[in-house]
Amino acid sequence: MMNSTSASPAAPISASGDGSDARRNSKRPKYSRFTQQELPACKPILTPQWVISIFTLVGIIFVPIGVAALLASHDVVEIVDRYETDCIPGNDKIGHIQNPTSNKTCIRVLTVPKDMDKPVYVYYQLDNFYQNHRRYVKSRNDQQLRDKNKANETSGCDPEKTTANGVPIVPCGLIAWSLFNDTYNFTHNNGKALTVNKKDISWKSDRNHKFGSDVFPKNFQNGALIGGGKLNPKIPLSEQEDLIVWMRTAALPTFRKLYGRIEVDLKENDTITVVLENNYNTYTFGGKKKLVLSTTSWLGGKNDFLGIAYLSIGGVCFFLATLFTVVYLLKPRKLGDPSYLSWNNNRLMQ
Repeated sequence: MMNSTSASPAAPISASGDGSDARRNSKRPKYSRFTQQELPACKPILTPQWVISIFTLVGIIFVPIGVAALLASHDVVEIVDRYETDCIPGNDKIGHIQNPTSNKTCIRVLTVPKDMDKPVYVYYQLDNFYQNHRRYVKSRNDQQLRDKNKANETSGCDPEKTTANGVPIVPCGLIAWSLFNDTYNFTHNNGKALTVNKKDISWKSDRNHKFGSDVFPKNFQNGALIGGGKLNPKIPLSEQEDLIVWMRTAALPTFRKLYGRIEVDLKENDTITVVLENNYNTYTFGGKKKLVLSTTSWLGGKNDFLGIAYLSIGGVCFFLATLFTVVYLLKPRKLGDPSYLSWNNNRLMQ
């Protein structure tokens, strides 16, 4: 005898499916052409003609720019004089530079190779000086430099933050402590002194925003290891432009910093006598010092790198355009030919 069992009542199913459709539609994002990636898009097909044309166009643009940049760089007239070796008498260079009583005066005679139109920029160049060292870059306090009420704030200035008596130094830190302090005085061959204009040699943004007009040097130390410059305690930091220029640290171990401008024309074969004070100690770390007089062009100072880079890229583009043209003419192929697909090649090999 078979026992009949009654089936449990099934859940009602809507014939129209409105319940499930509503649940599904509630999770569906609002339709837009952006979310569905239906916006018009450029999908170029790089045909051989397009590739050759693009490389040729880049070469046509880059090569003239490179030539113009090289010509502008070659128009710049530079006088570079390395003096740290010749300006030290005897063999004890470190002893001489660290002796406060030794005579640091040195006379150099420079000859102008070509006409130099004003302004003639005066730079000092240091080699093997790593201003980008992490501890060196961090050794300063920007709040102290901007605000007179933060004069006692020396955090981050280790190891040059206070004097031996514990008095705060303004400005503190290794960057200010190692301020470049060689000086240059120029005399023309006619015996007339050449004035060096040292105004506006720093960035305007630095003068206005990074160094306060009411912050004055205080307890500033003269560094014994490197040299350390002197700051006038009666002039605010925003007007001490040698300090401002020095504290904008360089990225590379060889760098130039602006010392001033000579605002008269210099003629070819003119002689310039430079009386310099060789105070800065680069001898303890094997550094070099150079005095540079330079004109400028529409690209700035003398630098062949930009022109060489443009010429190199333009030349490579011309070479590739020529190579692709030769390949296209010798071995042309139909665009979009399915016989070149990998699976077709495998099937043909079988």
